[in-house]
Amino acid sequence: MIVRGVRGATTVKANQEKEILDATEGLMRTICEENEIDPENVAQVILTVTEDLTATFPAKALRRLAGWTHVPVMCAQEIPVPNGLEKCIRVMITLNTTKAQSEIHHVYLNEAVKLRPDLQLTKDS
Repeated sequence: MIVRGVRGATTVKANQEKEILDATEGLMRTICEENEIDPENVAQVILTVTEDLTATFPAKALRRLAGWTHVPVMCAQEIPVPNGLEKCIRVMITLNTTKAQSEIHHVYLNEAVKLRPDLQLTKDS
């Protein structure tokens, strides 16, 4: 096994707790499905939000997922870059895996597909 990072991002339309939690949960489910992630192999999850998302901590969404209770999760705020993508939630999962870098599927949903159009696996939802 080797330590790898898996990235992803999504956006929401409004700064509302339910929308933020639902979007975060959906992003995590998609990332885990695409990469066959078992929470037992996850060292940590870092979630960031743009400064316009303040209604809740997106980390709360992971507690709704089976097996994620003991995984360390941290939230932070993105750097407020002028003209940056608004209402965006980003995630970095650090995990142990046997996959090669080229086998990792980074997932970008909704408006966040604009962040990494160069990656093969992008999803609109």
